Amino acid sequence: MNSNQKFWSGVIVGATAGAAIASFFNSDKGKEVLADAKDTADKFGKDIKSKLEDLDKQFKALLQKGKTIAEDVENQATEITIS
Repeated sequence: MNSNQKFWSGVIVGATAGAAIASFFNSDKGKEVLADAKDTADKFGKDIKSKLEDLDKQFKALLQKGKTIAEDVENQATEITIS
């Protein structure tokens, strides 16, 4: 089989697969599968968003703790220098 034949065979197989997939997704079962996939994607997106928000809160709390420690060290250094 030469490259031209391979190309057209690929086009035909691709078009056939595309038509089969389109036909499936237009059926009741296909619409149900798409709805389930959408629900799963929505849930996954909400879970990720929630986890990122939690991570952001934890990071901000840790950053604030670091700032407080740095200020305490600075104040202690100032007191030692003054003494």
